[in-house]
Amino acid sequence: MVRQRRGKNHTTAQTTAVMASDATPGPSTRTQWIIYAMASGACAAFNGVFAKLTTTHLTSTMAHSLAGLLALSSHENVVEVAVRAVFFGLNLTFNGVMWTLFTRALAKGTSTTQVSIINTSTNFVLTALLGLLIFAEALPPLWWAGASLLVVGNVVVGRKDEEAGGQAAAAPEAAPLLKGDDDEGDEDVPDLGDLSR
Repeated sequence: MVRQRRGKNHTTAQTTAVMASDATPGPSTRTQWIIYAMASGACAAFNGVFAKLTTTHLTSTMAHSLAGLLALSSHENVVEVAVRAVFFGLNLTFNGVMWTLFTRALAKGTSTTQVSIINTSTNFVLTALLGLLIFAEALPPLWWAGASLLVVGNVVVGRKDEEAGGQAAAAPEAAPLLKGDDDEGDEDVPDLGDLSR
């Protein structure tokens, strides 16, 4: 299976590598999306923490303590702006990492619903725990009741999605939308004809 694409020939080794990557995934590959989805949810939780630290009074206290520790008490306002800028930078960084991991989880997973459920659940739980640890936010019994209902709802939605996925796998394969020979030209570049006129 040697194809010509953009003037380069794929070698047999490259073709073998592509065929191996298309093989049935092993157990670690099958569950890899869960790790990406959970990591994405964790990054989203830290993103929220750093966003809050960018604007909260706790950051002012930390910056003033840091200024005193570094003997920069006369420049407390500059230290505070610098600390807030660092938290803002971490906010943006964790946001970018979160979207990268979430996209990878979607690409490796079999169900966007399940990826979203794992991501959201991880984010929800870690946000609550980080809020408790860092900001001393209370988690009343009503919060735990709501969290339990969310978990039950996620399980129900996930199971329905799995059942729908099993039915879709049993359905016959649909005909392609466009008919044509895939080996002619580059399939992702439209043929615009002769544009030299």
